[in-house]
Amino acid sequence: MVAIIGLTIERASRGNAWETVMRLPRRRFLQVAAAAAIVPVVSGIGRAQTYPARPVRILVGFAAGGTQDIVARLIGQNLAERLGQQFIIENRPGANSNLAMEMVVRAPADGYTLGVVGIANVLNATLYEKLSFDVRSDLVMVAGLSSSPLVLEVHPALPVNSVTEFIAYAKANPGKITVASYGVGSISHVAAELFKTATGIQTVHVPYRGSGPMLIDLLAGQVQAAFDNLPASVEHIRAGTLRALAVTTANRSDALQQVPSLGEQLRGYEASAFFGIAAPKSTPAVTISRLNEAINATLAEPRIAKRLAELGGAPLVLSSAAFAKMIADETDKWGKVIRAANIKAE
Repeated sequence: MVAIIGLTIERASRGNAWETVMRLPRRRFLQVAAAAAIVPVVSGIGRAQTYPARPVRILVGFAAGGTQDIVARLIGQNLAERLGQQFIIENRPGANSNLAMEMVVRAPADGYTLGVVGIANVLNATLYEKLSFDVRSDLVMVAGLSSSPLVLEVHPALPVNSVTEFIAYAKANPGKITVASYGVGSISHVAAELFKTATGIQTVHVPYRGSGPMLIDLLAGQVQAAFDNLPASVEHIRAGTLRALAVTTANRSDALQQVPSLGEQLRGYEASAFFGIAAPKSTPAVTISRLNEAINATLAEPRIAKRLAELGGAPLVLSSAAFAKMIADETDKWGKVIRAANIKAE
C-alpha cells in the first residue's frame, strides 16, 4: 500500500504537483496526505533497524590497560556480538582525555564514532578555561558503563583507624598531614578538597602524575594519606600494607564491605569515578536508543557485572537522559569545589 502511495506522490511531484494531487478523488487525496506523514517515519525505523551497518569506533582518552580501556573493550566485544558489527577501541590519550573528546565532537553525527566520557571530562569543564567544546552541549550521552568509589587510605604508620580519628588528628596537627593525589585537578585531588571543606581540616596536598607513582610513595611512607581509585588500591588494602578508613560513595562497596562509607559519617558526601559512552550531538535519537538498549542489556549480564566487580566497580545502568543529567549535575558540583579551592590545570 505504501509503495503505491509513494508512486502517486512521485508522479505528483512532476510538473504542477499541487494541481495533480487536487484532481484526486477525496478518499485518494486523504490516502496520499497520510502517506506523506507515514513514509518518513517508516524510513527512520528502517535506519534504526539497520544500524550499525559498518564497524563502530569507540575513542578512549587514556592509554591502553587502564580501567576505562579494559571496560570499553569488554563492552565493545559484547556489543559486537549483539549488533553484528565490530566495535573498535581506539586509544587517543592526551590533555587529560580532551583530545579524544574533541575528536568525538567533530565526528559525523551518525553513530559510528563514539567516545568514553567520565569524571575527567566533568572536571575538565571547569579546569580548562579555553576548551573548544562543552561536554554538556556538544555531546549526547548514550549510556553509563561503570562507577567505582575512591577510598580514603593511610599508611599504617599514621596513628588513626577511622575517619573520626583522622579528623581529630588533623585538627591537632594542622597542616602536617600530607594527602597525595594522582594529579592536580583529578578526582583524587578534588575529592580531598571536598573532604577538607566538609571537615574544616588543613592538610598538605602532594600531587603525582598518576595513581601508580602515588601508591609507590604512599606504600613507602613518603606521604601519609590519599584518595585513590578503589580498583588500584584494593589489593594493598587487603594485604594490610595500606589502611582503608572509608570509601567515598554514599553506600559501602561490595569489594570492601567492612569499610564504612564517608556518607555514613559526612552526610551528603559522595565522590566516584564513573564513565559511560557519548556521541556527537545531533546523532539520531533512534541510534542512541538502540545503543542504550544494547549497552544496558550487556551490563545486566552476570559475567559482565562480575568482571566490573573484580575491577572494583559496578554497572552504571542509566537511560540516555539520566546519564546526561548525571554529567550536568556532577559538572556543577565539582565546578564549585574547583573554583573554591582555586585549582588550575597544569
